[in-house]
Amino acid sequence: MTSTLDPATRADVGRVTGADHGREPEDVAARLLDSAAALSYDPMSEVDWEAPLDPDHFGLNPEWSTLYGTPLWDEMTHEQRITLTRHEVASIMSTGIWFEMILQQMVLRDQYCGKYAESDFQFALTEIADECRHSLMFARACRTMGIEAYVPRRASRELGRLFKTIAVSEAAYGGILVAEEVLDVMQRDWMRGENVLPLVRTTSKIHVVEESRHMTFARAQMREHMVGTSALRRRSAALLIAVAARVIVSNMVSRDVYAAAGLDVDRAVRAAKANTHHHVMMRTSSQHLMAFLADCGLLTTPAAAIYRTVHML
Repeated sequence: MTSTLDPATRADVGRVTGADHGREPEDVAARLLDSAAALSYDPMSEVDWEAPLDPDHFGLNPEWSTLYGTPLWDEMTHEQRITLTRHEVASIMSTGIWFEMILQQMVLRDQYCGKYAESDFQFALTEIADECRHSLMFARACRTMGIEAYVPRRASRELGRLFKTIAVSEAAYGGILVAEEVLDVMQRDWMRGENVLPLVRTTSKIHVVEESRHMTFARAQMREHMVGTSALRRRSAALLIAVAARVIVSNMVSRDVYAAAGLDVDRAVRAAKANTHHHVMMRTSSQHLMAFLADCGLLTTPAAAIYRTVHML
């Protein structure tokens, strides 16, 4: 089977910019509904799930590996690097599933007994349907690579339960934006990586195209909720979003991926934490997000300090 996805450049459709700034949220949602009708995918038919995995292909661009650029990476065999990157991408996909389940609950709660005829309500449910497909896509991708799911640490799982319970309005959509924006930049590289598994390239393209709409929707919702808010609420939301970002980013790559690659786990964790190359990559992937938060008044001094702990700023 050959994927019917268009070339990589088409995946830039809907890239979040300032184009929707100033538009009414209902107008933005209506445009996004039209976009979803014109450009959406079914991963079960778009991805060639039966294709053999080329043993020479990475799970993600090596430059995105947490160990790339370290002395430990130089010591690793090619096979270890392949294994590591496949487990890293599986860990990131697993984290994506975890947060997509949180996201779905928050969006559904936000739209509970909403105005069903309005585009806002209808796109919110469209987004939930997209996220369900994405979670199934990531789960099947992990299984196809022969990798068990990686789950966040116990403390993070409980913080996730708390966040989805207490986060509302701009804080909820801010948490959603954090997860989607960082992954978006990574996947735009992965989907063009000639040395990356076609399975990962295709799933990345699908996610990039559809998540671009979700990010636009989240931005519109945040701008609407921030109008006329008090300084206290703004500072509280800024802090909650930053904490959510730290939890999400710190769980993206499980320490267990290093054991899967046959590495000394403690040494690998230390090397990853000190890896300045990866820190730069994370800051690059967060540039759009940080600019947007600053524009909304949500990049306060305490929040910025938290973002720096995970090298997003």
